[in-house]
Amino acid sequence: MQVPDFAAEAPAVLFVDDEPMSRKWFVREFGDEFRVQTAGGADEALSILRERSQEFGVLVTDYRMPERDGMKLLRAVQRDYRHVIRLLATAYAEKDVAIAAVNQGKVLRILEKPLDGEATREALREALQLYRTQALERVVNEGRVAALREALGFLAHELNTPLATVRGYVASVVARHIPAEDGIETGVARFTEDQPGELVRALERAERRALYCQSLVSTFVQSARDAYPDAAPQSISASSLVEALLDEFPFEENERGTITIDVRHDFRLPGRRDLLYLVLCTLTKNALIALRGRPERHLWLEVDCDPTAPVGRRCWIRVRDNGPGIPPDVLAKLTREPVTTRSATGGSGMGLMFCQRVMQTINGSIDVQSTLGEGAAVTLFFQPHTPN
Repeated sequence: MQVPDFAAEAPAVLFVDDEPMSRKWFVREFGDEFRVQTAGGADEALSILRERSQEFGVLVTDYRMPERDGMKLLRAVQRDYRHVIRLLATAYAEKDVAIAAVNQGKVLRILEKPLDGEATREALREALQLYRTQALERVVNEGRVAALREALGFLAHELNTPLATVRGYVASVVARHIPAEDGIETGVARFTEDQPGELVRALERAERRALYCQSLVSTFVQSARDAYPDAAPQSISASSLVEALLDEFPFEENERGTITIDVRHDFRLPGRRDLLYLVLCTLTKNALIALRGRPERHLWLEVDCDPTAPVGRRCWIRVRDNGPGIPPDVLAKLTREPVTTRSATGGSGMGLMFCQRVMQTINGSIDVQSTLGEGAAVTLFFQPHTPN
């Protein structure tokens, strides 16, 4: 998420009045503190905004103008350029004008003409401060929406394989069902098995994957809740994220026993627990798939901090295995484009791309190291969370 650089050039004030002397006075009076541009009428003001609306933070318009009055201009700006804070200047303080300005033009202030220099200056300062506050809120909300999109994409990616596996297990059980025959006790279903207990094992595997899918959906629901503006920021320790993985991941029979956890120095994670959980699940799944069929399988989950390391690489979670390793041509592209060594079994290469984007959103990074025949190590580098 990119926070607006409010130290850069301040947004300009657009002053609209059909009287040339009034426009010259406004520039002379307030040009020392604010960037000011003027327009001689509503049409000219709207033309300027159509071309350069992002330059302006405040609009001050006269009410009495020929052709289109200030109220029509305010309504148009309210409709098409909602980020611009609006003020109305008028010598005609009729009640209906004031009510329309507030209700239709959503003005921040009504300034009485002739304008008082100090009161107008304070109103401009207030309007620019409101503009900055609203701009920051928009950026924060856009960041929440982007995070929600990332979670949704990750969810779809991660649910695909376990749900396909569940369907496969269930289909295999259904295919082995023996239809009931006359004289067979009712209420008893019969199935064929090549080996005793294989159908029960298939159902147990399906259940584990279904539970994993349920945990992923719960993660996404939490993401949706956290997208609301008043949601409290999340922060958890790296070790608790690893422990959550071990509790919720759908390991095969002996996979859990191949994992060693090594927490040397724990730290608080920045960013969102749900997205980081999905990242860790993806890396663990990839490592376990790479280890399948190998006689000596081992997977290490390492958590550590080194205050002497370069900034941005001082805290990390590493997923390391002793699998077959990654071919150099694939390794060179791994975090830059969707490449995979498992296309024959449904791999798309998008998992690591998702991981990369999630880490970038929290100013982190991913490093992948591998030697053929000696395994691979994927390291998630974090900027440690520092409470406000």
